Amino acid sequence: MNVKSILILGTVSSFCLGFAFKTIISHQNNSNTIIMKKVTGIGGVFFKCKDPDKVKEWYKTHLGFETDQYGVNFMWRQEEDPAKKGSTQWSPFADTTKYFAPSTKDFMINYRVENLEALVEQLKKEGVAIVDNIETYDYGKFVHIIDLEGNKIELWEPIDVK
Repeated sequence: MNVKSILILGTVSSFCLGFAFKTIISHQNNSNTIIMKKVTGIGGVFFKCKDPDKVKEWYKTHLGFETDQYGVNFMWRQEEDPAKKGSTQWSPFADTTKYFAPSTKDFMINYRVENLEALVEQLKKEGVAIVDNIETYDYGKFVHIIDLEGNKIELWEPIDVK
């Protein structure tokens, strides 16, 4: 074999090995990448009305809602782990509430999410309007965002109970 053939063979081998290692490393990095769930379900439905107490009473009388001062907290079991409970809140608010501000809409949806801090960082990078800071309570973490049509959205990372 002459020197030229050895150089060509060496160059081709080097290229092939480099490509193979790059493919292996890329595959390993992709398999370790965590795909973040953004929304895992509906955490609550909130709406404005003239008289929240009358609305709660109507729903109690006609649809069997067991209401309290906030509305109804529907309990359910999580599909991925039936030992864990989850909940969805239904709440009528007075039509004068400022809780939905800066939105002027008559409703607000609460979405259940995982890893709220990471999601907020991602949303900031995507240019989503974050209304406030993350607040933590004994039942979870909350933050509010505004969608492209001016609807205030509540994001909730719940602390679910067993």
